[in-house]
Parts: sequence; C-alpha cells; structure tokens
Amino acid sequence: MVAMLDKELKPAGVRIPCATSNLGSGFDTIGLAFDRYLEVWFEPGGDRLNLMRRGTLEGLFEDDEHDLIAISFLEVLEENGIIPRGNLTATSGIPVSRGLGSSAAALLAGRELGKLVLGEPRDDDGLFEHAYIQEGHGDDAAPCLHGGLKSVVLGPLGPLIIDLPLSSEVGFAYAAPATGVSTKEAREALPDRVGHAVAARSLGRITALTTGLAEGDPVLLRVGVEDELHVPYRLPLILDAEEAIRIAYESGAWAVTISGAGSGLVAMCDKNDADNIACVMREVFIDGSPETECVGFTVIPDRKGLQRLPED
Repeated sequence: MVAMLDKELKPAGVRIPCATSNLGSGFDTIGLAFDRYLEVWFEPGGDRLNLMRRGTLEGLFEDDEHDLIAISFLEVLEENGIIPRGNLTATSGIPVSRGLGSSAAALLAGRELGKLVLGEPRDDDGLFEHAYIQEGHGDDAAPCLHGGLKSVVLGPLGPLIIDLPLSSEVGFAYAAPATGVSTKEAREALPDRVGHAVAARSLGRITALTTGLAEGDPVLLRVGVEDELHVPYRLPLILDAEEAIRIAYESGAWAVTISGAGSGLVAMCDKNDADNIACVMREVFIDGSPETECVGFTVIPDRKGLQRLPED
C-alpha cells in the first residue's frame, strides 16, 4: 500500500476521562467514569513523529515503544499504509497504575485520534471491541468511552455494555500511595478457584452495590463493597491500605474499596465529606512516603466519555 501524504492528515485532538472499576463486588463488571482526563493532540509536519508527554505521563517511558497512546495511534495509521510525521502531545491528569483506568484511556484515545486525523467517523463499537480484546475485560473501557456508570457482561455474541443509574447524591473521594500496582501483579494475586458459597454471596452483594449507587443508599453501598473475590488478595499489595480504609470510615465514608486493581482507593460518601475523606486517606499514605507522589482528591462522575475536540 502506498503511504498517504502527510498533508492529508488532519490536526486533531481527543479527550477521555479516567474510570474506577470493580467497586468491591463488581469485580471485572462495573466501572464509573470520573473527571480526570487524558488529552492527546496531533499536529502534522516535520520529518518524523515526535511524542511529548505532560502531566502524570512526564518522564514515564524511556522510549515510545511502550507507550500505549503512541502504539494505538500508530496501529491505525499503519493499517492504512501511513507513516505519520508530526507532533503527538499527550497531557494527562490520570494517575498511572493507580486503579483509574489509565491503560484503557490510553488505548482508546490513541486509536480514536488515529481515526480522527484520517477524517474517519466515530466507530464506538469497533473502538470498544479493540480495547476489550487488548485489556481482556471492558469495565474500564466502557465508562471511559461512554461516560457514566456502566456494566459489561459477556453475552453469546460478545460483551454487552449496560448503562446503570447513578444517584447524584453520592460523592466520591480518591487517594493513592506513591507506589502503583501493575495489573499483572494484581491478577497474579488472585486464586484460581473460589467456592460455590463465595460466588453466591458475591451475586447478592452486586445487587446491593448497583441499587445503592442508583439510590444513594449508604447501607446498601457498604454491603456492596464487601468482597471475597479480589479485595482480600489485593489489599496486602497496597501499603497502609487497611489503615486508610479505617480512617475513611471514621471520617464518615459510606463505603470504601480498592479502585480498579489498585493501588488507589475510592470512597463513596456524602458529597460534603468528600474533600476531607480524600485528604485523610492521603495523609495515611504520606506517612513514610514522598509527599508529592501520594495523591488524594475529590472526583465527580463524568457523563460524556470520549470526546473529539474542536481545533483551537
């Protein structure tokens, strides 16, 4: 295939939110988009592709070969016989390897930007399918792509995305230690099998979780984050996590659990208490760690998901 001329590539940008997932009993099934974003822009020109990283991505990679944004962007162009030249700029406020779906956001943003610079229309079904195959699950990708609270269920024809109701009365606080947890490490901590009774209890809890999120019910949310499938095995990977959870409950949190695979924690609470809960969890993580590398902040659900950005 003959390479396309550089002048045929459009300058373009995309923005995508982060996402928490699992939320206790919703293991590999439930995800919620939050208002921390990754923005990626492409400007054609020059004699090679230059990748610039800012925010939480700055200094993250020694080369471009391990950057999921660049990989997914280049895949789309190479599928069309194009070797792009220009500037690819990625700016992120999403903590990396902290349980906020940074990998899913990178995959989706890079691939959508590739489609956009080619002038192709959005294909959300194809985009989600690609991310699902790459990630092995879709509970991060679905809310990153579509926004809001989503469930992903594997049906006979493939994964199904289900939109779930979310009460506006639920506030969210997030905090993470200086050290992240890789998805591979978190997966390896899980047992190969669980008992029938454990599975049955988990089914009951996920109904409490989804109803609690829909109604803003503190009692149901507390039941819904209780878990025997992944949380007990992953908590030991996160230094001071149990203490941070205890302090969050003492400060008024309704429910607290691991965000995604960790190392971050997410608390559900009265919106008026979210700032304080994020701060007290962060204070636990700061003890003995570099203060600047521990994070804690209030997050608000994002309802829009992945957006194509207008040119400046």
